[in-house]
Amino acid sequence: QVRLQESGGGLAQTGGSLRLSCAASGSISEINAMGWYRRAPGQSREKVAAITTGGMTDYADSVKGRFTISKDDAKHTVYLEMRSLKPEDTGLYLCLYIDSKSDDGCWGQGTQVTVSS
Repeated sequence: QVRLQESGGGLAQTGGSLRLSCAASGSISEINAMGWYRRAPGQSREKVAAITTGGMTDYADSVKGRFTISKDDAKHTVYLEMRSLKPEDTGLYLCLYIDSKSDDGCWGQGTQVTVSS
């Protein structure tokens, strides 16, 4: 079983920056993918960014050029560096872990990001 702990959310002004962290613990597969999703009030959950064990990354069009996902394999931690934040980036940011061998996955509890205009 894998457990995820997110941190780093908070309040930022338009144009500001925040850095989210998601630390995985437990039975972590050597081949996996981790990513960030967000759920804005009244909207469905959307994918923000993802990164694989091999370092391949994928971003939503709305965050390309502003957000960067990275990882520290030794710490089993994934980061989301968010720059040039916009009010529409506001939402609950959820970390997802997927075991690429079994396709099993789990979600973190989420960390709130609020961007004021």
